[in-house]
Amino acid sequence: MTPDAHPLNATHPLALAPVIAPPLTVDGFVEEFLHNLNFDGGVTLSASSVNDRYLALACTVRDYLMARWLEDQRRQRESQAKSVCYLSAEYLLGRQLDNDLIATGLSEVATAALAACGIDIDELRAHEIEPGLGNGGLGRLAACFVDSLATLGVPSTGYGIRYEYGIFRQTFEDGQQVEQPDAWLALGSPWEFPHPEQAQTIAFGGHTETHDDDGTPRSRWIPAWTVRAVPYNYMVPGFRNGRVNTLRLWSAVATDAFDLRIFNSGDYEQAVRAQTYAENISKVLYPEDSTPQGKELRLQQQYFFVAASIADFLDRLPVDFDLAHLPDRVIFQLNDTHPVIAVPELLRVLVDERGMPWDDAWAIAQKCFAYTCHTLLPEALEVWSVELLGRLLPRHLEIIYRVNDEFLAAVRARFGDDEMRIRNMSIIAEFPERSVRMAYLATAAGARVNGVAELHSQLLRDKVLPAFAEFFPDKFTNVTNGVTPRRFLRLANPGLSSLITEAIGDGWVTDLERLRELEPLADDPGFRTAFAAVKAANKRRLNDVLLARDGMTVGEGHLVDVMVKRLHEYKRQLLKVLHIVSSYEGVISGRIPLAELTPRTALFGAKAAPGYAMAKRIIHLINAVGSVVNTDPRLEGRLQVLFPPNYNVTLAESVIPAADLSEQISLAGKEASGTGNMKFALNGALTIGTDDGANVEIRELVGDENFFLFGMTEPDVEALSARGYRPSEFYQSDADLRRAIDLIASGAFSGGDRSVFEPIVSNLLYEDRFMVLADFAAYMSAQERVDAAYADQDAWTRSAILNVARCGFFSSDRSIRDYIDRIWHTPPTS
Repeated sequence: MTPDAHPLNATHPLALAPVIAPPLTVDGFVEEFLHNLNFDGGVTLSASSVNDRYLALACTVRDYLMARWLEDQRRQRESQAKSVCYLSAEYLLGRQLDNDLIATGLSEVATAALAACGIDIDELRAHEIEPGLGNGGLGRLAACFVDSLATLGVPSTGYGIRYEYGIFRQTFEDGQQVEQPDAWLALGSPWEFPHPEQAQTIAFGGHTETHDDDGTPRSRWIPAWTVRAVPYNYMVPGFRNGRVNTLRLWSAVATDAFDLRIFNSGDYEQAVRAQTYAENISKVLYPEDSTPQGKELRLQQQYFFVAASIADFLDRLPVDFDLAHLPDRVIFQLNDTHPVIAVPELLRVLVDERGMPWDDAWAIAQKCFAYTCHTLLPEALEVWSVELLGRLLPRHLEIIYRVNDEFLAAVRARFGDDEMRIRNMSIIAEFPERSVRMAYLATAAGARVNGVAELHSQLLRDKVLPAFAEFFPDKFTNVTNGVTPRRFLRLANPGLSSLITEAIGDGWVTDLERLRELEPLADDPGFRTAFAAVKAANKRRLNDVLLARDGMTVGEGHLVDVMVKRLHEYKRQLLKVLHIVSSYEGVISGRIPLAELTPRTALFGAKAAPGYAMAKRIIHLINAVGSVVNTDPRLEGRLQVLFPPNYNVTLAESVIPAADLSEQISLAGKEASGTGNMKFALNGALTIGTDDGANVEIRELVGDENFFLFGMTEPDVEALSARGYRPSEFYQSDADLRRAIDLIASGAFSGGDRSVFEPIVSNLLYEDRFMVLADFAAYMSAQERVDAAYADQDAWTRSAILNVARCGFFSSDRSIRDYIDRIWHTPPTS
């Protein structure tokens, strides 16, 4: 049979026929659901389990998206429009079912169809397990961005890793964090499409050699071992616009997974050793890297997914595509330093595999990458030892050295032989060990470098990469983060969403600046009453969720005071703990009359990295304080501390709408942006915070009178550090602070054992790197202002409405438009 006669040939009439979605009716949905249950699930409705029904429902919703998805892929192949390839180590997606239902407008049809089958859709919603593909803000941001890219109609593919166990499932034993595997794939994932036939082979180790290519000496990489990267596709629907983009995640499998000869000899473990070793690459997010093996595995992960992604994108180009025009076809966005090894990988492919001259390849690479920096902490800017890079990726190390040599030559040409400048700008660091500074590589190679809030971008230029900002004055820009209003308002807060839509229509879901139309309603008593009723209902919903999930209850009539974020010392969960302990000590000592204590529930949510000892001690302290405070009858339930384990997107969707107060209390100059601060403000929580990250922009928008500002500014922090910060002086001079720390040190929260929290106490008194004690008094004063404001519920509600009305700027749709205008230049397609 000739190719043209083959029934699957692309020009065959059947191949050109459009894929037709099922009828958008209750009967059509029922028919598709039962078909999936019977023929894919292999069960009848009467014999099906909850999991069978959930899988069938998910596949049915997927079927309604399929036609749009396949059509978008076809159009992209034909148009070859410039595309965004978003490279991120994390995508914290949350549950997919409800998101896809609202994106497609199927919610009412699906609910009615399942009811016709005698099924409560809420039971199936609760059965879904969210994908364990992220840890915190970085992954949630990436998920928001792919949602907005689809909603705005921008051709894009998100690339990442399909972690089998994700970060970890957090549990508490005696108040201490214990990490358990997050087996989110155990019951199957109906949202993914595996494509093993499109797997990429990824090489590691070995050595390089020089060979002659028609008189031109070239390097060749001779790897020692390889793995296969198998792609799994997820659909990313835009909000009711017919657009469906793709998230492509890579799973690692061995190229030689099973040795039958060794198996037959009886050495069963050795027979599958290659498979075990290869699959470690995509087992967990951020393997603990305090060991050399952990560091190596992290680098393997990073190279694995970017090499597969670059190869995948290039494979999709037309056969006759001229790679000189690659910058017109793609921009690779590096989401933090994790994917930066993509820079030497693209150079290797262009030079070694495609035979391109070095100068041409370097010119192309400089236009194809852009780098987003998400930190101000020097230790968070990744470096890889030359020894490890040379052993794992020898050809890439050669390329990095060449990039560095040419970059430093350009620096010398402009500034002369300023040795200190050269050392400070070199991509290769010499101390404490010879290593590659990945942020420097990304900055030297990227077309643009952006921070993620106005303050962060300024500090990035002035403090983190000042020499680079001087050398590349036009390369640095800002794109303030945003969150998707579809998940974090429309889906998470249906009561408030309905209230907003009744007031101003539903256009706000894709144009969040329209929330400004709510501003006059802050002075409408009827609207304030309705808004307060929604908040009260959200608190009841949170109570129901926590009671069923963790056996916890939120105090009736309590101010819900929330601090949910990754556990890191700079975020200063310890400052919040000291406030709680100080309040508790004041009541039990008689200094504070119980009646003067505002009823308050302090709710924490946080995971600590497995190797971060101090962060895990802080978690232990929070739980220990809670176990004492929550059971002390002298408080009469007026103060509670709740720390539900394993905080994730699913729980966030109940916590955020119920919050009254949002704790954003990082040391000024340390938080890049934050996105939780945006979600809380958009859902009507007032912020208590420092002038740090995006707090600055939130305060400017909502107004000082609707924001509880406290603490040092970034220049204040720098000045105190320069003078010599001595935390013990603050301890000695502040009686409230001294009493709180002394109570912790006394063993009051550790059964009388003073040694349990001694490391925390000593750290606060003699180091306190993030100046908790210096900001304590200002924080306590701000909390007094919170208590006074909360006492006037009507005025508080007015401020909450104004927070919602004035925070439309923080939509991830606006962030993506900024990326398009300032960095990508990838216009939406119809």
